[in-house]
Amino acid sequence: MTLLSPPARRTVSRRPPPRSTLIASLDWWLLGSVAALCLIGSLLVWSATLHREDLTGGVPQSYLIKQVVNAAIGVVLGAVIAATDHRWLRLWAPFVYAGSLAGLLAIFTPLGAVINGSHSWLVLGGMSIQPAEFAKLGVIIGMALVLAERLEASRRTRPSDLDMLPVLAIAAVPAVLVLAQPDLGTLMVLVAIVFGVVALSGAPRRWLLGLVVAAGGVVTFAIATGLLESYQLDRFRAFTDPSLDPQGAGYNTIQARIAIGNGGLLGQGLFNGSQTQSGFVPEQHTDFVFTVAGEELGLVGAGVIIALFTVLLWRALLIARRAPDVFGRLAAVGVVCWFGFQTFQNIGMCLGIMPVTGVPLPLVSYGGTSMFASLMAVGLLLNIHLRAERSLGLGVVVRSRRTRSRW
Repeated sequence: MTLLSPPARRTVSRRPPPRSTLIASLDWWLLGSVAALCLIGSLLVWSATLHREDLTGGVPQSYLIKQVVNAAIGVVLGAVIAATDHRWLRLWAPFVYAGSLAGLLAIFTPLGAVINGSHSWLVLGGMSIQPAEFAKLGVIIGMALVLAERLEASRRTRPSDLDMLPVLAIAAVPAVLVLAQPDLGTLMVLVAIVFGVVALSGAPRRWLLGLVVAAGGVVTFAIATGLLESYQLDRFRAFTDPSLDPQGAGYNTIQARIAIGNGGLLGQGLFNGSQTQSGFVPEQHTDFVFTVAGEELGLVGAGVIIALFTVLLWRALLIARRAPDVFGRLAAVGVVCWFGFQTFQNIGMCLGIMPVTGVPLPLVSYGGTSMFASLMAVGLLLNIHLRAERSLGLGVVVRSRRTRSRW
């Protein structure tokens, strides 16, 4: 039985589920891991900014408050998606994708801004937004919708070559816009999402080989034409040996390793990390937040974070496996690839086993756009999970065939 094999036969009842049944139907392993990651992330962000008056303006709790507010807004957005009938999600999928493209295009207007060397931001009313975070969700939904429509219309379980052309076009447009910024970290995440969705959709293997060749060609082209900034190339050189430029491109990696090494087994204690509280690690509340855990919570605390991500990905994979339709299965697979690769990339960057590319740790790093997009993705997973038992919003309850239909 493949990932795209049809689910078990189901019957339908119009009776809405009681609230107690709905609450019991939620995936509490998923919600628990997400809540724990958000809580730990808020504490780590607070610790990383506690003595940074240049960031907090003399209010030590300012970034903690911002992170909690971001998480609260993200929870609302995720809850709306989770409670939306799946038919509306599919109806709105093209608009979500188009909106993500509009955000990426707006970067190249006067609204765009350069932050940390990357032209990846929109500044609206004093608020910074990174549209590429929403583009990840847009690509997932767009690819899942096109594949679902084509496979369901033809009653096939595997996409053909003709099916793959529009799917890859959907992924290529935002990828080109992200490369033009240039935001290499987000581009790598998009490639991982596309590769994972294509692989698990059952597409012909030649398309997977083609994706690998195309990705290599794009990187070669970007280097040869000077599209990548010099600091990005320096980061890749420093990745092989940070000591070649210890005060420049290799500085982040060296300081991150020192911070994590200081933690030992149990850490130096929350708010007591020597590297963290002295501000030696750059961007420690965002891209390098994992180093705060390594130094202040030690190997045990860092291991807890990795374990929580493992639980999240495990539940997401189960949701993909049990999803009742192609759209739900592929969308859940896309979220798994997004969270899985980005978590590996971020933690690997902090450990020095991956190059520094500036991607946040989902649900943990400080950043409103990242938090909103991540919790919206969690809401999408919950929607797919609940769809396996019932449809919300239009009063249609889906039950297993062992349950008597009340129609």
